[in-house]
Amino acid sequence: MKKILITGGAGFIGSHVVRRFVTEYPNYQIFNLDVLTYAGNLENIADIDQSPNYTFVKGDIVDAAFIDDLFDKHQFDGVIHLAAESHVDRSITDPLAFVKTNVIGTMNLLNAARRIWKDNFEGKRFYHISTDEVYGTLGETGLFTEETPYDPNSPYSASKASSDHFVRAYGETYHLPYVITNCSNNYGPNHFPEKLIPLFINNIINRKPLPVYGDGKYTRDWLFVEDHARAIDLVFHKGACCETYNIGGFNEWQNIDLVRLLCDLMDEKLGREKGSSRELITHVKDRPGHDLRYAIDAGKINKELGWAPSVTFEQGLERTIDWYLANEEWLRSVTSGDYQKYYEKQYH
Repeated sequence: MKKILITGGAGFIGSHVVRRFVTEYPNYQIFNLDVLTYAGNLENIADIDQSPNYTFVKGDIVDAAFIDDLFDKHQFDGVIHLAAESHVDRSITDPLAFVKTNVIGTMNLLNAARRIWKDNFEGKRFYHISTDEVYGTLGETGLFTEETPYDPNSPYSASKASSDHFVRAYGETYHLPYVITNCSNNYGPNHFPEKLIPLFINNIINRKPLPVYGDGKYTRDWLFVEDHARAIDLVFHKGACCETYNIGGFNEWQNIDLVRLLCDLMDEKLGREKGSSRELITHVKDRPGHDLRYAIDAGKINKELGWAPSVTFEQGLERTIDWYLANEEWLRSVTSGDYQKYYEKQYH
């Protein structure tokens, strides 16, 4: 039975990956390691927590001794590394927290994997999940490819770029078998409401302002989280060793157009007058170092592994809205306490 460690498995993307691996691979023993910060929530995976091939471990990847003990105890065959600080706004406020988790935490995992696997790398794999933000910003044309030079512009993207470089360096120096993927903006169920789509769904429900940075003409490529989990599954099992794959939704939207679509869909779902939610749109001061446009060329993973998005953005967005409206208790639970203080400081 293969033992697979998934870090950050109580978070947004991680919970979908854990669920997929637990249900699709009953012959694997899946260990979910999460420190349970504000964005980690065991309710996200409550449906599989009694599965015989699933184990939850509470712990911090920043704690090197803890990580070493965990690897010694379980002798993992593979690592799928999703644990990260990921919100750009928070990285501007506290960049050192991002260095600790995203760089030092990744180093601790690399060191532990290298030590227990030693020179016997047969059947082993270290899979590092990263972001398209490491590439910097695009103009009105062009796409990020796997060969695009790194040019991070925020403390968050700089910390992820650093961790990517360390993973590759361990592959070159120690022959550690790795794969890296860089994905575009994810959306879907269980997303903590600090990112645009879940934040605005929550605000529309509660008739609160929708804080749009600047003129709202920043462009992002959007990827449904379940499609991302499916891509991670494919790359882990079939991706070529020591390769990078970009995962995108083939799906560019300017923020302001996305927000207007979201408003109209929410009005329809909530039985409100059409256009009423658009009145909540409030333009706020732009954030420092705001990248103009991200867009991914996902041709490599499509050609080599046969992956493509299974839903259109409109379909995925409707499924996302339906989930939040059906899980308002979850939404109320995660938006209490410290989150409210952060929200007031950030957007007011």
